[in-house]
Amino acid sequence: MIQDICVLDVVALTKDIPESSLLRGQVGTVVESLGPDMFEVEFVDNDGRTYATLPLNSSQLLVLHYQPA
Repeated sequence: MIQDICVLDVVALTKDIPESSLLRGQVGTVVESLGPDMFEVEFVDNDGRTYATLPLNSSQLLVLHYQPA
């Protein structure tokens, strides 16, 4: 299933990214579309501090939904 990912979507990682100390399931926000399948995602802690921002492929992301479709 192909999912549409948009700027400001809340996403979760589908894979660990050890070089950035990120684990599968960590939640971030898409802050920029870099191309058809590439997105800049920002990861923020509970105090609102950014701890990682990196480009990710759509295959590494799962869009989270908070309401029924």
